Amino acid sequence: MIDRAFAVLGAFDADHRVLPLTRLAQRTGLPRSTALRLARKLTEAGALERLDDGRYVIGLRLLEIASLAPRGHGLRAVAMPYLEDLFHVTGRHIVLAVRDGAEAMLVERLSAHNASPALYRVGGRMPLARTGVGLVLLAHAPVDVQEQILGCFEPGHGPDGVRTAEDLRRVLAEVRRGGYAIGSQAEPQPHTTVAAPVRDADGVVAAVSVVAPSIDFDAAVYVPAVRAAARAISREMSDSLQVG
Repeated sequence: MIDRAFAVLGAFDADHRVLPLTRLAQRTGLPRSTALRLARKLTEAGALERLDDGRYVIGLRLLEIASLAPRGHGLRAVAMPYLEDLFHVTGRHIVLAVRDGAEAMLVERLSAHNASPALYRVGGRMPLARTGVGLVLLAHAPVDVQEQILGCFEPGHGPDGVRTAEDLRRVLAEVRRGGYAIGSQAEPQPHTTVAAPVRDADGVVAAVSVVAPSIDFDAAVYVPAVRAAARAISREMSDSLQVG
């Protein structure tokens, strides 16, 4: 029952925020009667809301519960003052992400109104081997996760200059040694990112980065600011755990 309920909730994404029952059943692979029963139960619990026209959307109860997640909104609450400082200093996209399995999940993003198009949305998932925050999180991930990513790495699926799994392994070692990552991608548009790890008492729990078009972005200039923000968030994370 729990698996099927999560399948219903997982049918919603950035491109499918509102779903009629028929599409809900199609996207979950569940019989229409089962999808209806689960949708009604989830609506009663507040996890879904039913619109006047019969379509379904994600309910506010999920936001209320998610706000308690220490790696989600809890982390965001601690980090936000420092992310805002970094944004005011740089005027660039500011990204905060955590690792979820073999992917990075975007927890927060700050962007100016006239900024270049953003590649990812809050709550969206990003490949570990292709993003600055992903490289940081992968560099500090358990060995089995690293080997999984390295084992299925394909040429062209890493930052510029990373062509093989051994190239990626070298980059990850440099990230651990230097305490930050610099990555550039030519697609879908040229952009560069500087990222640094956020730690608590148990190790790296997140990564923060600055992202901007490559044409006018000197990555080395932003390294000190990004690392300073990451260290400040890390101190707050450790202090909040001690208080809790």
